[in-house]
Amino acid sequence: MPTPPSPSTTSTSPPLDGITHLHLGGPEFLGGEAAAKLLAHARSLGATTSLDLLAPGDPGLLEWVADALPQTDYLLPNDEQVLGFTGAASLAEGARALVAAGAGCVAVTQGARGALVVTADDEVEVPAYDVEVVDTTGCGDAFSAGFLRGLSLGRDLRGAAELGCATAAQVAGGLGTDAGSYSLASVEEFLAATPPRR
Repeated sequence: MPTPPSPSTTSTSPPLDGITHLHLGGPEFLGGEAAAKLLAHARSLGATTSLDLLAPGDPGLLEWVADALPQTDYLLPNDEQVLGFTGAASLAEGARALVAAGAGCVAVTQGARGALVVTADDEVEVPAYDVEVVDTTGCGDAFSAGFLRGLSLGRDLRGAAELGCATAAQVAGGLGTDAGSYSLASVEEFLAATPPRR
């Protein structure tokens, strides 16, 4: 059995040295203050941060994670969460409210309507792709993975959202979250060959 570290060598911050990105899912279960500390530590090491909420968009829930938003480069909610958290009349207004609350960028999934990406200076809407939908389970996570991968490749917000929507579309075409096997090459091939929804 390994020997636990002595108190003198135990750090209060997680050992994240060397990371380039920290993605935190479900910060509402960790609490906003703890999530904020973790994200701030990652940013102090030069990492980009992203946050994905799991709870539904109940009014008042945003208060649970409000401390984490100023430490979040990319917030990745769905449309119901944005409208529920903020009480906004429109998705764009709600996303702007989350940016005003501290998130650097809000990339919102809208199901069959694609995605809306909002920053303090920009607003980009990207359509979903025209596929036969079998099951939407896991599409939000697939969008997040594709979007963040696109950013890591140096793509702009539109290009990253297109990759996210293409990844989600491939998942929607199968049954369950693990249907099929995807790679960056296969998603890019799909993106190039599949028209967006009109």
